Amino acid sequence: MADPRKPRPAFAPWDRREIPGLFDVDESARRVGIYKWIEMRLFETLGGWVATVPELDVKLVLGRHCYHHAWHAELWDKRLPELREMNTTRLTVPANDAMNEFMESIREPEAPELTIEKLVGVYRVLIPRKIAAYTYHLNATSRITDAPTQRSLGFILQDEHDDWTEGEMLLQSLIETEDEVDRASRRQVALEKIVLRAGGITGPGTLGDAPDSSGAQVEGATV
Repeated sequence: MADPRKPRPAFAPWDRREIPGLFDVDESARRVGIYKWIEMRLFETLGGWVATVPELDVKLVLGRHCYHHAWHAELWDKRLPELREMNTTRLTVPANDAMNEFMESIREPEAPELTIEKLVGVYRVLIPRKIAAYTYHLNATSRITDAPTQRSLGFILQDEHDDWTEGEMLLQSLIETEDEVDRASRRQVALEKIVLRAGGITGPGTLGDAPDSSGAQVEGATV
């Protein structure tokens, strides 16, 4: 019979949670503010394209996806006061100038005949980058101190994976010639170079240690 006076561990033997996570409060708030900014910009971009894309199936998908990103922005907005402060606007900013340039470039193709370029920017560059950053954040958090953030990430990642799949399927249905393959490739390369300069969607260290000026990895850097 177990001794009721004997101290028991705080967690079950199969529960190997870590306390704390990799991010302190400031870093968590910084990243969440950036996530909110990106989701808001993506909502605005997709919503604007709904009125201009000529393909009805693409129009319907973009209209549905844009509201996913609006909801994601709301989730992040609700997390910010709990992480840092009530003035969420101050933290709702891009990681750096290159990331601002990247989001501006995402929304640049306005002409109706540039649907391929529109979709490549979102579904072959931005959303894969978001999935990577969100997954890294999820894996870096503690289930005790960051449970609300983990819950938000779970909901958001499900949407992101589903939207990524649907967007890629649309792209594959639109790319029918070698010239269209080249258009898609040129667009992806141009955007990847910009986001590379940004260091990822949350800046250097988006997916781990940030490089120093010499190119070497700085252990434990998060900004």
